[in-house]
Amino acid sequence: MPNEADDAYEETNRFEGGTSWLAHPDEAMQRVSHVLDTDAGVFLVDPLDAPGIDDLATEFGSVAGVVLLLDRHERDAAAVANRHDVPVYRPSFLTREVDAPTESFSGSLPGTDYGLLRTLSVPGWHEAALFDGETLVVPEAVGTAPFFRGADERLGVHPMLRLTPPSTLRGLRPERILVGHGHGVHEAAADSLRYALAHSRRNAPGAWAGMVRELFR
Repeated sequence: MPNEADDAYEETNRFEGGTSWLAHPDEAMQRVSHVLDTDAGVFLVDPLDAPGIDDLATEFGSVAGVVLLLDRHERDAAAVANRHDVPVYRPSFLTREVDAPTESFSGSLPGTDYGLLRTLSVPGWHEAALFDGETLVVPEAVGTAPFFRGADERLGVHPMLRLTPPSTLRGLRPERILVGHGHGVHEAAADSLRYALAHSRRNAPGAWAGMVRELFR
C-alpha cells in the first residue's frame, strides 16, 4: 500500500486569479497543474490527480472545464473532467484523443480573457500556451525545474528546444508565468522570459548537462 504522504500535493503559485499544485513534491520532474479562476468558471489546466485537489479547485468556484495544452500526454485530464462532469477543452490544432467529452477551441479559451498561442508544432509535439495579458501558462516549452535551467536562468527553455526556442513567446511581457514543470515565476517574469529565450542556445550545454545529471540522480 502506498504511503499516504506520497499522494500529498503541494500548493504553489497562488495569486488573485488562481493557483497551482505540485502533485508529487519529491518528483524530479516537478510536474505542476493549474487552477484558473475566470469569468466563465474555474478551469483546471493539464491536471495531475491527487487527493484534495477538488477542494483546492472549488475554493475558487465551480469547475467549468479541464484544459489540455499539449498532445504528448494527457496527464489525468479525462479522469478529472469526468469526475466533475465537464468537458476537456482542447486547442483546435491538437489531435490527441481523451476518454471524456471534448470541446475544440481557437482564438481564446471560451468565455475568458485567455488568448491561445501556438507555441510548438512539430511531428510528435504540438503545444499551446494561454495568455491574458498578465498570466502566461506554458506546459513544456519553458520551465523552472532544474533540468530546464542553464546558468543564471530562473526560467529555461526545454532542453530539446534549446537550439530552436519558441518564437511565439518572444515579446510577451507577462506579470507571472505558470509552467508545467517547476514553480512559477512571479517576479521579473517578463525579464526572465526574455533572458531565457535570448540565451537559450548559449546556455544549452549547461542545460543538457543538468538534464543528464537529473536522469542519473
